[in-house]
Amino acid sequence: MDLIKTIEEQQKKANVPDFRVGDTVKVHFEIIEGKTKRIQIYEGLVICIKNSGIRQTFTVRKTSYGVGVERVFPVNSPRVMRIEIVRPGKVRRSKIYFVRDKIGKDAKIKELITPKAKARVDAANALSKQAAKAEEALKAEIKEEIKEEKSAKKS
Repeated sequence: MDLIKTIEEQQKKANVPDFRVGDTVKVHFEIIEGKTKRIQIYEGLVICIKNSGIRQTFTVRKTSYGVGVERVFPVNSPRVMRIEIVRPGKVRRSKIYFVRDKIGKDAKIKELITPKAKARVDAANALSKQAAKAEEALKAEIKEEIKEEKSAKKS
């Protein structure tokens, strides 16, 4: 049992923002198509957060061309580059599946406007930006190493 826990702790992300159910978030997700990689931004409402630890997932719902679309993201996935909180929501439930039946303005969640909520959002977004900068620095370093390897092969 201890072995599994130690492996899980190694794979856990250190800088996960504190988002909650009811928040509107932007998830920067890496998509690999053949040899090319790109980052797709998926913006929507967090309707549930399941599990804990390394297995934690969250479901984001958005309306695309009049059709409700839901996507489940693992919090600790290496493909999830960053999670940005757009606006905090005011909900009284841990899972807001009732939003699926709502249409138009009914599907809107009230915005939570308090100094505490604003501080939480600012801290989460700062953490997200810091993670993005670290990720870009790492990618630049990898690109330089690849260039050096190519130049070494040529000479």
